[in-house]
Amino acid sequence: MSRIAETFDTLRREGKRALIPFITAGDPHLEATLSLILELARAGAGVIELGVPFSDPVADGPVIQRASERALRHNVGVAEVLETVAQARRETDVPVVLFSYFNLDGVLVTDLVPEEERDFSDILAHEGLDQIFLVAPTTTDARLRLVAERARGFIYAVSRAGVTGARTEISAEAEKLVARVRRASDLPIAVGFGITTREHVSEVWRYADAAVVGSAIVAEIEQHAEDPRLVDCVGSFARSLIPS
Repeated sequence: MSRIAETFDTLRREGKRALIPFITAGDPHLEATLSLILELARAGAGVIELGVPFSDPVADGPVIQRASERALRHNVGVAEVLETVAQARRETDVPVVLFSYFNLDGVLVTDLVPEEERDFSDILAHEGLDQIFLVAPTTTDARLRLVAERARGFIYAVSRAGVTGARTEISAEAEKLVARVRRASDLPIAVGFGITTREHVSEVWRYADAAVVGSAIVAEIEQHAEDPRLVDCVGSFARSLIPS
């Protein structure tokens, strides 16, 4: 059983849900990324999504696009990201998922479709890593079944069509999508895109196994990038997202 599967299995037995924060590696710099991973783990993150900076992040909105641009100016690439994860692993066992694009190797590869992932997935499986797929409200039932056959770890349900970014409310389509995914798979389901507040997290936890918060946390990093209290500010914000 993978680290991700063990985490969700434990949460399920305890009747709990997960908060999955997203940050971009190298934003504002790699030393901060290491500290942020450790702080988010202390803040109660069930899984951490670590974005590999990319020059054309087609699934991401402007906040995360800017984070990638800042990280790329520091020449942060896959090797540097993996070294940072290795350093973090010495101090925390919270699962880390790399969020990237197929032009770079990763685990949640946002533009790799199930029909074309077999060789890549086999390599990951050999190394004990999970291949995580995205599904959206527009995904057909037939395609959901295909994803269910290929996915491991958890399934990432996109709450609405379009790119990532903060929203004032969660699409009603998200709950319907989760119900459809549950009919096709018994894997845990995480909902992301547009989740920005504790109320959003609470709503998602009502019907899904995890809530992914990305742009809101990255915006917090952007706001405090030059602040020596950056890590504490982001940690406090992450804690504020967890329903009591």
